[in-house]
Amino acid sequence: QVQLVESLVGGSVQVGDSLTLSCDKSGATEGFYSVAWFRQDAGKERQGVAAMSSDDKIRYADSVKGRFTISTDHAKNKYTLQMNNLKPEDTSVYYCAAAWGIASPMLLPALYTTWGHGTRVNVSS
Repeated sequence: QVQLVESLVGGSVQVGDSLTLSCDKSGATEGFYSVAWFRQDAGKERQGVAAMSSDDKIRYADSVKGRFTISTDHAKNKYTLQMNNLKPEDTSVYYCAAAWGIASPMLLPALYTTWGHGTRVNVSS
């Protein structure tokens, strides 16, 4: 069974700072899949941030284009979200998720069936 575990490097930050989120994927995978980062605030819908397919195609939400970068180290089964020029509206709980049998980097939460536990990002002004 595949598991996803998020970790955060950088701690609490201020506007304009940078943070790095990592997602370690364990367990065997076969076929096409997509790994994505989502974020969700209390009482709000989960929002797709960035996704990467198993053949390294990438998609970003408009709100993070030019600021966030998703990357992967396939040998280490690690996905990274580099977040630069952070804004107060980036404050949220961030989740790593995987969708199986999907060849494109999708940002629809309903397609994802494996989720990490989430990690909180706080950006203060």
